[in-house]
Amino acid sequence: MSSPQFVPVTAFDLVVFGAAGDLSLRKLIPSLFHRWRDDQIPAESRIIGVSRTPMDDEAFRALALKSFREFHPGESIDEKEWAAFSQLLFYREVDASAEDGDWGSLAEALAGGESKQRVFYLALPPSLYGAVSANIAAAGLKSPGARIVLEKPIGHDLVSAREINEAVGAVFDEDAIFRIDHYLGKETVQNLIVLRFMNSLFEPVWNANSIDHVEITVAEAIGAGGRASYYDKAGALRDMVQNHLLQLLCLVAMEPPLDLEPDTVRDEKIKILRALRPITRENVRETTVRGQYGQGAAGGAVAPSYAEELGASSDTETFVALKANVDNWRWKGAPFYLRTGKRMTARYSEIIIQFKDVAHALVDDKGAGLPPTRMVIRLQPDEGVKLLLVTKDPGPGGMRLRYVPLNLSYAEAFDARYPDAYERLLMAVVRGDLALFMRRDEVEAAWRWVDGILDAWGADATPVHHYAAGTDGPAQAAMMLDRDGREWYHG
Repeated sequence: MSSPQFVPVTAFDLVVFGAAGDLSLRKLIPSLFHRWRDDQIPAESRIIGVSRTPMDDEAFRALALKSFREFHPGESIDEKEWAAFSQLLFYREVDASAEDGDWGSLAEALAGGESKQRVFYLALPPSLYGAVSANIAAAGLKSPGARIVLEKPIGHDLVSAREINEAVGAVFDEDAIFRIDHYLGKETVQNLIVLRFMNSLFEPVWNANSIDHVEITVAEAIGAGGRASYYDKAGALRDMVQNHLLQLLCLVAMEPPLDLEPDTVRDEKIKILRALRPITRENVRETTVRGQYGQGAAGGAVAPSYAEELGASSDTETFVALKANVDNWRWKGAPFYLRTGKRMTARYSEIIIQFKDVAHALVDDKGAGLPPTRMVIRLQPDEGVKLLLVTKDPGPGGMRLRYVPLNLSYAEAFDARYPDAYERLLMAVVRGDLALFMRRDEVEAAWRWVDGILDAWGADATPVHHYAAGTDGPAQAAMMLDRDGREWYHG
């Protein structure tokens, strides 16, 4: 099999604010090392970590190596490769949120790199995005063509999202702002567009005439743990639905773009967000379920409840299930069921395209209750696509039916290591490719719909149902589908 061909990017200076934090050490630095190892990053590039933690260059390099080994225990590191890569790593102690922070030391570190692509990555709380952007400009660090990367979530509601967008937009033009959602960098997510629009088998039946419903699940096996105090201010709806799940819904539901230019694709996605039927106080209990995990068996041990991890009682949801309706010609009558939660049975993300029953059953299945055709798009942990078809069981004795998968496993079909989501997205930022990033109006349209749900929950006093850790959420989530004569897919 052929190996992937990686095209080198131009030399760049990447400034990572929050460099001593979990995102930087767990994801960003390892992703950059992988791109360096595949000869995609020129040696003239520099990666400058910034945080308030006292540290020098060598201490930062040692911390990066220690963290890599901790977070990637199954991956061996060539010492010479790491030694060469580490020469790209530098560190400056700066309070990025303070105008009088030691910005001079960062300016000194960046000196001489004015001709290189400059990228600022804010691995920081969103509430700091505006202040840090203003400080970058005040310190004279915004070189021509400089770009900025913002992590999700952008705000905690529509008002705060607009404030952040306004503050960052006062310094950086819209085409220099990269709002990152790592789900958009996953190989299978990117392949959704190709699967839909480049295969004539699927596009004619990709609508409510042939599809009964769509399920999108993003399940986590871990709990809130040490992030419980932060998570309690957000909850599953803000943390996962507003960005990850709605982005996946858009890619499944959108109309064919005229081309793959960034704004062409994003124009089609925002049409879907605007076509989402509002969830109001009148229908909130029929279309949403809130849950919170209690104690339960997980990972061979008894997992604590969310309240125990938080150290207080709370009505913040760690699980949410939604019935979303896209009111347009393509999807009228075919609902989208979304769910996400912590402490579920396993960590997995998948999209289920459930096709309708055949018009007339030629064969009596003897009560077997075989379901109709399904497409299973697995995003993690084992990326791939399965088409589940009904076929005849081989052998004599009449027509016995079986459910058999046509399976495309990326791991089996492509015998090579491909870049993960952050690797791909980081290189896209350097190239200036905005297609995999959210535009301002997308973010605000998603918040507008989610704010409606939050308002409905408050007006209705929608209850939070408890579920045991290690299960697939509260029974009410299954009941929501059961009322429609459907059930969640269990592969």
